[in-house]
Amino acid sequence: MFGRIDQEKGSMSNVGSQEKEWRLIERVVMANTDELRRHRRWGIFFKILTFVYLFGIFAYLWSSSTASHDIGPTGGHTAVIDVEGVIASGEQAGADSVISSLRDALAHSDTKAVILRINSPGGSPVQSSYIYNEINRLRGIHEGVSIYSVIVDTGASGAYYIAAATEEIYANGASVVGSIGVTAAGFGFQELLDKVGIERREFTSGEHKAFLDPFSSVDPEEQALFEALLNDVHQQFIDDVKKGRGDRLMEDPKLFSGLFWTGNQALELGLIDGLKSSSELARELGYPKLVDFTYRPSPFEQFARNLGVSIAQSLAKISLQQGFTLQ
Repeated sequence: MFGRIDQEKGSMSNVGSQEKEWRLIERVVMANTDELRRHRRWGIFFKILTFVYLFGIFAYLWSSSTASHDIGPTGGHTAVIDVEGVIASGEQAGADSVISSLRDALAHSDTKAVILRINSPGGSPVQSSYIYNEINRLRGIHEGVSIYSVIVDTGASGAYYIAAATEEIYANGASVVGSIGVTAAGFGFQELLDKVGIERREFTSGEHKAFLDPFSSVDPEEQALFEALLNDVHQQFIDDVKKGRGDRLMEDPKLFSGLFWTGNQALELGLIDGLKSSSELARELGYPKLVDFTYRPSPFEQFARNLGVSIAQSLAKISLQQGFTLQ
C-alpha cells in the first residue's frame, strides 16, 4: 500500500516537472518570437528610412540637374562659358557641350555679351571646326550680342581655332597662345619584332588598308599621302584663322608654323586684341555680373558614366581571367 502511494507521488512529481519544462520552453519560444518580431519591425523601419533617404537624394539631384541653367532675370549680365581641357567628342570642351552652352546663353533675354573662357591645349580639328562654324552662325543671328574669347593659361591649336571665330580675343601676358598647326605621331616596332624573333602575320583586303601600321616599315607613297592629308587640314585651319582675324594678323610666316607665344608676343603679332581677364572685360562692357552657362554633366549623367566605366573595367578583368577578349 505504501509502495503504491509512493509510486503515485512519483508519477505526480514527474508530471509536475514536465509541465514546468514545457512552460519554460514555451516562454523561451515566445521570447524568441517577440525578439524576431522586434527585429523585423526595426528592419522594415530602416528599409523605409533608407528608401526615403535615397529618394530624397535622387530628388535633389534631379532638381539640381534640371534647373542648372534655369536662370531668372538679372537685369543684364555677361555670360561666361568655360572651354577647358582637351577638345574632343564627349568631353566638356567638345562641340556638343560648347555649342549647347552658347545657345543657352544667347537664348537668355538678359545676356548682353558672351565670353568664352578658354583654357585648352587643343584637340580634335573636327570638333574645333564645328564650334568655329557655329559661333559664326550664331553671331549672324544675334547681332546685338558680341561674343569674345579670353585665354586663361593656354589657348593653343584647336583652342585658338575656336577663339578666332569670336569678335575679339584677350589673354594674360603670360598665357600660351597660338600653335597653329596639325600634328600626328606614332611609333615603329618592326626592328624590335626582328630582334625578339616575332613573326608578323597580317591579312588585309585593300592596298593601303594597313596604312600607318606600327609593325611595318613606312611606305614612301603612304607617307606622302598622309603628309598631304595633314597639309590639307592645316590649310583649312589657316584659312579660318585668317578669315576670323582679318588684317589684324601680322604678315609673318611663322604665325602658321605651329609655334606658340606668350600673350605679350601674341598681341604684337595680332593673334589677340588685348590683355584682359574675363572680369576686366565684363566691367569694360558695362555688364560686370558674370553668369556661368557652361554645360556640365548632371549628377545622373556623371553617375551613369562612372557606373559604365566601372562595369567596363569589371568586364575587362573577367575577360582577362577567363582568357578571352571583348570585341
